[in-house]
Amino acid sequence: MPEHIKVILFDLGGVLVDFDYTIAAKRIINFCNKTPQEIFKLFFDSNITVLFEEGKITPMDFFIKIKEGLDLRLSYECFVPIWNEIFFLSAKNRAVYSIVNNLKSEYKIAMITNTNILHYEYLKKNFPVFNVFHKVFTSCELGVAKPNSLIYQNALEELGVSAESAFYTDDRLDLVKSAQALGIKAFVFRDAKQLEKDLAMEGIIFN
Repeated sequence: MPEHIKVILFDLGGVLVDFDYTIAAKRIINFCNKTPQEIFKLFFDSNITVLFEEGKITPMDFFIKIKEGLDLRLSYECFVPIWNEIFFLSAKNRAVYSIVNNLKSEYKIAMITNTNILHYEYLKKNFPVFNVFHKVFTSCELGVAKPNSLIYQNALEELGVSAESAFYTDDRLDLVKSAQALGIKAFVFRDAKQLEKDLAMEGIIFN
């Protein structure tokens, strides 16, 4: 007999908060001689960023590597806001927040997110989305990032639940598949209406 869902896990970026990396790339153009594509590749699609998200390097180490890679004419103090100011809330995000708020009295609610310490501190200060969660698991604090199964296993262990009793939603298919491989009931997030359908499929009904 299948286990009832006891914990509901949410991704952060693209689900509860939206972001646009090109906002930062377009601002950085003014301080180096690279194209937006080159900036994007080093900024957000490189091993340096992965190391930063896993807390393996400090913010200053990350900045130094970015500065060297882009030949950046910018101080750390000026770099940080450019790096951080890529987030915004959409109607979709607000709808998901409302769903989370409605679920929290009946279920354990937790977040699993790949993020670096600069983004995490900035988001906590400027976006009131964390207060409805019983627990937040971040890659930069755990030292491991999705899709590595260890981040999901760590969350399940700390929450005291089996994979089969956990529901998870994420906007990235590869991360959903990683969670599903452990037995988690994981679904690709598209919008709030689809999320409600996915929850209902697992017997989770709310007002």
